[in-house]
Amino acid sequence: MNILHLKYAVSIAECGSINKAAEEIHVAQPNLSRMMKDLEADLNLEIFRRSAHGMELTPDGERFIAQARKILQQVDEMEEMYKTGKPGRQRFSISVPRASYISDAFTRFSKSLGREDAEIFYQETNAQQAIKNILEVGYDLGIIRYANKHDKYFKQLLEEKNLHGELVVEFTYCLIMSEKSELAKKETITTDDLHGYIQIAHADPYVPSLPLSAVKRDELPDTARRIYVFERGSQMDLLSENPETFMWVSPIPTRLLTNLHLVQRKCCDNSRKYRDVLIRRKDYQLTALDKQFITELTQSRRECLPDR
Repeated sequence: MNILHLKYAVSIAECGSINKAAEEIHVAQPNLSRMMKDLEADLNLEIFRRSAHGMELTPDGERFIAQARKILQQVDEMEEMYKTGKPGRQRFSISVPRASYISDAFTRFSKSLGREDAEIFYQETNAQQAIKNILEVGYDLGIIRYANKHDKYFKQLLEEKNLHGELVVEFTYCLIMSEKSELAKKETITTDDLHGYIQIAHADPYVPSLPLSAVKRDELPDTARRIYVFERGSQMDLLSENPETFMWVSPIPTRLLTNLHLVQRKCCDNSRKYRDVLIRRKDYQLTALDKQFITELTQSRRECLPDR
C-alpha cells in the first residue's frame, strides 16, 4: 500500500464510481479496478461493496477512507511545511445542529485563535450528515441531536460506526418569538395558544435509518402553517420581523435574544427531552483547539441552561 492507493481509494469514495474516478484522476478504468482489488487483498479488507448503484463503502471501508483522508492531509501539511519553511496549519472541524448556544460557543472559540495559520470548518447540519462527515469527509468532531427515546438506537449506531459519544446537554425545547408578538405577553404558553401562528422550522428533521413519518410523530406538536428554512440567519430574521411567527429551539443566550428583539418562553404542554451528544472517532485524540472549543461549549451551555 502506498500514497497513490490512498488517493485512488478516496477518489472512488467521493465519486461513488470507478469509471467516474478513473476519468477524474486520469487512470485507465481496468488499472484502477485492479489496484483496488489488490489493495483489498493485501489488507484483507473489503473497502467497497460493488452494486448496481456503483461503489458503496462498507463499514470497514468508512473507517479506512476516514484514515486515508487524514494521512493524505498530513502528507500535504508536511510538504507545505518543508517547502515553505512554515509550520503546518492548525485545523479544527465540527458538524453541529442549528443551536444558538453552540454558535455562541464557536464565536467565543474564534476569538481565542492566535496569529498562527488555521483552517476552521463549522457546518450546521443534521445528525445523519454529522456522522457521515466524520466517517467519510474527514471532519474530526460532531454534535448530534435526538429525542431521548432514540437514545438506544443512536448509542448502537455510534458503536457500530466505532464512534465515541459524550453527552453535552439534555434539554426541553422552548419557544422564541418577536417581542411584538401577542405570545410574548404570556409567561407560559400552551400548544393551543400556537394555533393561528406560523411555525418556522428547520428543513431537515431527519433521523438516519428511522422512517421520517415515525420521527415526525415523535417530534413537537404539529402546526397548520409552517415555513421550512435551511439557513438559521433567515430564521432569525423572520422571527424578529414577523410577530406572527414562532420557533421551537434549544435555549438561546440572553445576549442574542436582546440583540434580535426576541422573547423566549416555555410551553407548559411540552415535556419531551432531547440530547446533544459530542461525537468523534474512538481512536481520535483531541487537539488543543478541540479542547478549547469544548471549554467554550461547556461555558455557553451553562449560561443558557444554568440549572443543568
